[in-house]
Amino acid sequence: MLKLKIVSPERVEFEGEVESVKVPGAMGNFEILQNHAPIISSLQKGVVEYDGKQLAVTGGFVAVQKNEVSVCVEVES
Repeated sequence: MLKLKIVSPERVEFEGEVESVKVPGAMGNFEILQNHAPIISSLQKGVVEYDGKQLAVTGGFVAVQKNEVSVCVEVES
């Protein structure tokens, strides 16, 4: 399991454990699974997907380290 925390300037959008996270990376969409290599990436406009849920974003950043995923995003209104 991954520990996922998604924050926007307004609030914490989600915090909990998930199986995987799909994000709209600057070089294309990619999926983060358990034991993913450490990474920091900018995000472009698109959809963050986790546990069957979707969150439309206009950009942001993702950081992965030791099965902890931190996502800082601007949420599409």
